[in-house]
Amino acid sequence: MKYNKTYIFGITLVATLGGLLFGYDTAVISGAEKSIEAYLVKPLGLNSLIHGATVSSALIGCIIGGVISGVFSNRFGRRKTLLIAAVLFFVSALGSGFPEAIFFSKGQPSIGLLLTFNFYRIIGGVGVGLASAVSPMYISEIAPADIRGRLVSFNQFAIIFGMLVVYFVNWGIAFGQSIDWINDVGWRYMFASEAIPAALFGMLLFLVPETPRYLVLSNRDEKARSVLSRINADKLRAEAIFSEIKQSIGRTTERSRIFSYGKMVILIGVLLSVFQQFVGINVALYYAPRIFESMGAAKDASMLQTIIMGFVNVVFTVVAILTVDKWGRKPLLITGSVGMAIGMFAISSLSYNEIIGISTLVFIIIYTASFMMSWGPICWVLISEIFPNKIRGQAVAVAVAAQWAANYLISSTYPAMMEYSGALTYGFYGLMAVISALFVWKMVPETKGKSLEEMESLWKK
Repeated sequence: MKYNKTYIFGITLVATLGGLLFGYDTAVISGAEKSIEAYLVKPLGLNSLIHGATVSSALIGCIIGGVISGVFSNRFGRRKTLLIAAVLFFVSALGSGFPEAIFFSKGQPSIGLLLTFNFYRIIGGVGVGLASAVSPMYISEIAPADIRGRLVSFNQFAIIFGMLVVYFVNWGIAFGQSIDWINDVGWRYMFASEAIPAALFGMLLFLVPETPRYLVLSNRDEKARSVLSRINADKLRAEAIFSEIKQSIGRTTERSRIFSYGKMVILIGVLLSVFQQFVGINVALYYAPRIFESMGAAKDASMLQTIIMGFVNVVFTVVAILTVDKWGRKPLLITGSVGMAIGMFAISSLSYNEIIGISTLVFIIIYTASFMMSWGPICWVLISEIFPNKIRGQAVAVAVAAQWAANYLISSTYPAMMEYSGALTYGFYGLMAVISALFVWKMVPETKGKSLEEMESLWKK
């Protein structure tokens, strides 16, 4: 098919900055976590429970952002919702780095200062929730059908890349500095550094168009035709796509109710999100150094092994990008589920027999590589493309909110589960991987090469 590749990839690059900020915002706390404890928590005599709540406060905002993303993307449009997310990222970056500014003085650690810091982190979390839902949605509504999977997968790559970028930024800020300087000043620069990519994201969004699907949904047909003509070099093809969209959406500006196409499509979207988290990936990412230390690695060695995992994440996300539109969504998801099950069951067995060594690292790499080439990017691809045009905003919001809630549940229960039994904990994640494969095999439709309008016809049937 003929389309304007430079224009499409340029638009996608701007949209994936939302994914980069998603990764940046969720990972920036890793470098500042101990300083927050030293500067805001310990001087007030607060316990580790408050420290944990402070570190994870952004997750509250993520759930809120996921819930409201449907309302915002339908009312303001996909592009303006991303612009709102960019503003929230920018405000959160500066506010988290300099929470005293609200008091117009540096002041001393206080409950008010701690609450202000948490408020700004929650604002950033709302931005993450909005971007996590709307960035892949925006890309899927812009992209031609035969490369849509690849382009949406770029968003997952941007998330992982954003995490790597902030790890290096945090390291660069702290390098050669005293602990006292980092605890007093350095952590501020870590948070404030996010303002730079947030500002860039906001400015570049003024250069990209609204999606043609939303424009038709808003009765701006000529504008939709104009965008489709720029994307598709073949004018007849652009007009054919416009006709498909128009027929799919109809002539009314009314959005359909969320269950207009039945409950099954919503259930599949929610289960895709839940399984992506229930296989335990964020446990592997958030607690990787602790996992390696608990299995006998020294602290420095555990950090090195975490870096190796980060490299594996990037490489196998690229594998997904290169294969998603060739092999299809279902084969990649099922293959990934099998690989994750093998990795987790092996780690469970090693934990049960108290075997510690290079074999543990090998199976964790098998597990994370399997996730990154499958459920990491492909889940976002499917969530962005399986829902019919009329309910896409609402349905994506429900699925993304379910994902963040599942993320919180799995991450927060991991320490308690590990205290009970490491073997059973990893065995549980392996079992979830097996069930996820069966779920994809039986319930998830293949979307490779299908237009968004063709997917709608499937649910009508």
